[in-house]
Amino acid sequence: MVLKGKVIDAPSVLRGVPPERLLADEMLGRLARYLRFVGLDTAYARGLTDDRIARWASEEGRVLLTRDRGLAARVPGAVRIRARDIAGQWRELRGSFSDLPGTVRFARCTRCNGEVRRVTLSPDAVEPVGAPVARIATGLPLYRCTACGHVYWSGTHTLAVQRALDRWAAESGR
Repeated sequence: MVLKGKVIDAPSVLRGVPPERLLADEMLGRLARYLRFVGLDTAYARGLTDDRIARWASEEGRVLLTRDRGLAARVPGAVRIRARDIAGQWRELRGSFSDLPGTVRFARCTRCNGEVRRVTLSPDAVEPVGAPVARIATGLPLYRCTACGHVYWSGTHTLAVQRALDRWAAESGR
């Protein structure tokens, strides 16, 4: 975060509710996916110049998440993440935003950040995407991204992500 022209590492300054709109730079792609898993609107800046990233954050009112100290200093309100691994990044961000959600929700597409809505699909429509037809017949909810059409359901991957979030929360004492 920039405070009176200085870059301040996230955990020492911010507390409470995370911003409504985030922008993760190229160094934080995996963190962007996890933030989408918990329903946060998190755009991902891949292959863009620092100038373009700074403009994007400003134009859309997004809080920039970055590991780049120089970029963080250029973008007002940016949060600099120091950890290299996803668990450390999550714990660091959780230290900044104590109300960071910790439960997997089907609200944002992990691929494109589009909105995800519950849908009803026929067995013919779900087989090509690999959804478990037998479980869908017994009421397993399906969700589809309104932007890219990717289909989601709660399965072993969802459980693995939730376990990781729970472990990271426990490791950070929350």
